[in-house]
Amino acid sequence: MAVLVVGGSGFLGQEVTRLARLAGDRVVATFHTRAAPIAGVDWRPLDIRRRGDVAALVERTRPTLVVNAAYRQADWATTADGGMHVAAAAAAIGARLVHVSSDAVFSGAAARYDETCVPDPTTSYGAAKAAAETAVKGLDPDAVIARTSLILGDGGSPHERLVHALASGARTGVLFTDDVRCPIHVTDLASALLELAGSPHSGIHHVAGADAVSRYELGILIARRDGLDETALPTGRRADTDIPGPVDVRLDCASTQSRLTTRLRGARTFLAATPG
Repeated sequence: MAVLVVGGSGFLGQEVTRLARLAGDRVVATFHTRAAPIAGVDWRPLDIRRRGDVAALVERTRPTLVVNAAYRQADWATTADGGMHVAAAAAAIGARLVHVSSDAVFSGAAARYDETCVPDPTTSYGAAKAAAETAVKGLDPDAVIARTSLILGDGGSPHERLVHALASGARTGVLFTDDVRCPIHVTDLASALLELAGSPHSGIHHVAGADAVSRYELGILIARRDGLDETALPTGRRADTDIPGPVDVRLDCASTQSRLTTRLRGARTFLAATPG
């Protein structure tokens, strides 16, 4: 299979690219600043804000599958317009599309969110993600839209690096005890995205971890896995700040999990083992 990974140099994009190569697929992956060190991949620079550039790349490479893992939280043009550009280009050549979205499309007002829940974003990033979902559904009704949550790995994710910096005193800040998400391991997420790509399913899918945990509990789990001093991790309450956005967002992934052989492990499971 010919796979195009848009945003292939990002944390999730690199794992999708790696797994696709392991499966024997021909992979083209895009980068905005620099290519990732993954051998056997055709790396192409791309700014998805430029619709013509996206269309030209897709037309030249003719992928059978496009996975859009690109985003910039503070940039509507990348997240919303870029998502539309990728969807339009994929639809134009009849490629299968898997579009990665986010739990940021929800306000946190509900106890849990399944795939039938209507987006009600409270931030510009959440609104951009919701707008991209609408564009994808309109341009390519057969596409998979995969909403996910906080993405972790074996030490390389932004949250893991933050925990290390806080534990060592290299950075100031706190881990919120009331900011709850459903973290997922990057390999589980990438595997699920590729599995959905090869399935007959379309539409909204929730692909997050099985455990709802706070940022602080997540920090404790990371500290224990990595041998850090968990007592050094500072705590605070998101509710006591003026940081915009939802506090507690829990994705219900039961419907999607029933369609997958990939197990969507919870953080208490995948952080219990020593990485390596």
